[in-house]
Amino acid sequence: MRALRRQYSGYVHRLLWVGVVIALVLSPGAAQEAPVDPGQKAVLEMQEKYPGLLEEFGHLAEAIQRDVQTPEPRSQSHLLPLLPDSTVFYLAIPNYGDASHQVLTIFRTGLKESRVLHDWWQQGEMAARGPKIENSLEEFYRFSQFLGNEIVVSASVEGKKDPDFLILAEVQKPGLKVFLQQTAREYAKDLGTVRVLDAQELATAKESAAEKMVILVRPDIVLAAEHLSALRSFQDRLEHPGRGLATTPFGQRIRQAYDAGTNIVAAGDIHTILGQIPRDAAPNQALFQRSGFADMKYGVWEYRKVPGQPATQMEMSFTGPRHGIASWLAAPVPLGSLDFVSPKPAMAFTLVLKDPALIYDELKEFATVSNPNAFVGLEQMEQATKLSLKEDLLRLLGGEVTLELDKIQPPDIAWRAILKVKDPDHLQATVNALLAGSPATPRETERDGITYHALRFPSRDKVMEMAYAFVDGYFVIASSSEALEESIQLHRSGGSLAKSAKFQASIPPGHSAEASAFFFQDAQAMRMLYLRRLLPQMADSIPQASDDFPPSVAWAYGEDSAIRQFGNSGGSSASAALIVAAIAIPNLVRARNSANEASAVGMVRTIVTAQISYEASYPMRGFARTLAVLGPDPSGANSYTPAHAGMIDNTLGNPACIAGAWCEKSNFVFTMQAACKMARCTDFVVVATPVSPSTGTRNFCATSDGVVRFQLGPPVTAPLTVAGCRSWEPLQ
Repeated sequence: MRALRRQYSGYVHRLLWVGVVIALVLSPGAAQEAPVDPGQKAVLEMQEKYPGLLEEFGHLAEAIQRDVQTPEPRSQSHLLPLLPDSTVFYLAIPNYGDASHQVLTIFRTGLKESRVLHDWWQQGEMAARGPKIENSLEEFYRFSQFLGNEIVVSASVEGKKDPDFLILAEVQKPGLKVFLQQTAREYAKDLGTVRVLDAQELATAKESAAEKMVILVRPDIVLAAEHLSALRSFQDRLEHPGRGLATTPFGQRIRQAYDAGTNIVAAGDIHTILGQIPRDAAPNQALFQRSGFADMKYGVWEYRKVPGQPATQMEMSFTGPRHGIASWLAAPVPLGSLDFVSPKPAMAFTLVLKDPALIYDELKEFATVSNPNAFVGLEQMEQATKLSLKEDLLRLLGGEVTLELDKIQPPDIAWRAILKVKDPDHLQATVNALLAGSPATPRETERDGITYHALRFPSRDKVMEMAYAFVDGYFVIASSSEALEESIQLHRSGGSLAKSAKFQASIPPGHSAEASAFFFQDAQAMRMLYLRRLLPQMADSIPQASDDFPPSVAWAYGEDSAIRQFGNSGGSSASAALIVAAIAIPNLVRARNSANEASAVGMVRTIVTAQISYEASYPMRGFARTLAVLGPDPSGANSYTPAHAGMIDNTLGNPACIAGAWCEKSNFVFTMQAACKMARCTDFVVVATPVSPSTGTRNFCATSDGVVRFQLGPPVTAPLTVAGCRSWEPLQ
């Protein structure tokens, strides 16, 4: 066992090294136009420049997993009773301040003890970014020390069109107001205008459109909102207690999560939320009602760190018996298809649906309401093949289907599909009819009373193979004859996943192996596969995953008026979360920033086009002096004048977008200056810059020559001259 754990630690070393490097090195600001995948390039460069960094990150990961203490589950909430009875959304998370500080302490110890880690942190780009990262974590820890053990985010409607959002926590010690005011000033550029008030100041404060957030600091509670009215309403509730969230059925359902002990709970009063959405189109409203989802009541997701219990639990409840699409997930049944699955699959998924033929009828009914010709193409195909999708396929199936991905190392990829069958003979006739017009070469063999069907499909690169057989009421399809034979042997010998100890141990307490859906994943193997594809140059240094840790498993149960899901996160959930976050978050940030930048470039080009049109329309004036001149008349008139040309929308063409002003759109701010002689403007420069470094890494500009140019770096803070813009690099 210890040997296996040491082996596993080696895998974590490699995984975390890759993840942290990608997270810290490839965040916004890294090269954007690399000819190869930037993740691969950065990892290989870091490996060459800092030999041994891999092992050092492994040591850090090991220490974090061993020494960091995360918050214990909470059995009650002091904040839940304070919320109004109109609350429709509730999210409660623990105060992770101590845990984050433990991680930072471990990292700093590593910097002192490891020369290579210290060099990496003190050189290059990290020399500038590292202290900022450490300072941010220290500030977060300082902030957390003012707060209680729980932070709650809520939303309430109270008859309003838009919900009021609140963030609140208990206050543990004095000094929070001063701390928040200092932080708001320090991070004003990133956070926008944030006002921090006490109860006395709240009473006389006035609304400001420029504010992004308002924070009320009381001796016992701190809460943040978008508007003063939400804070005043909450303050009034504290002074005049009345009916609150805890007294409502929704609040009582949330309280059940605390009774069982919870780390994180998220809940939504879906029925009330749906009631706030206007449904102007009667046909759409009728379709939504018939779908069954209009009857959704609550959605609740929980995470708890309790030994012997599922890590996550989800519930979707309905106001009455499930119907329509919401009822397609069948009631729990024995999952016999899992008897054909390998005991150690890379991934397996089982779904039990109600009668497929009935689902087909309902789907056809839904589709043809909005499009009477939706199934015309299918009907023509059925006439050509003389086969009926419903009668010759769906009516023959039982609704239970399992998909398995077994071996995942290319080129040896093996898969299986197992379907419950009501009429094997009729289904075989359907398969024969479909194969009659295909280029497949069929071959049949019989062994031990089972007919094995092998199909070979010619292709340009290689001959593809597939095999199938009907066994004990199941239609078993596999990627090869060998995979099919192995599946049937597992079924007969009792060596399948369904008979394994891991499967039995994963069954949620209070439930059985009869279920409506089941998901199994060897998370370690899947991450190894992903990393091999991400970094093929390092494939030889990424070994196979260990069998010593539990898989990721999820179970779903379809009840009369609810759907419940239970799951665990598999072995080493902490390292898995770090790896996923480290790899995914930078990529998501870059994807978001790319979208922001693409939108900004498009807007710059729109403004240039508008300027060219303006000059042609008003030659005596030349180019427009400001963005406001290119915009529509603020009075709403549909007339177009030299003062309000109506050539761009009012987001950037509003009266506030005058010379020198910065106007925001899609996480960028824009400004335009004109070069004028007397009454006529002969040139102009438009500039687009990110709202903050987190929303983009390039600044853009353009002049009357129509060329969009860019400059990498932090957001610019002052308008450019025409000459300054033309010194930037043209955008390709």
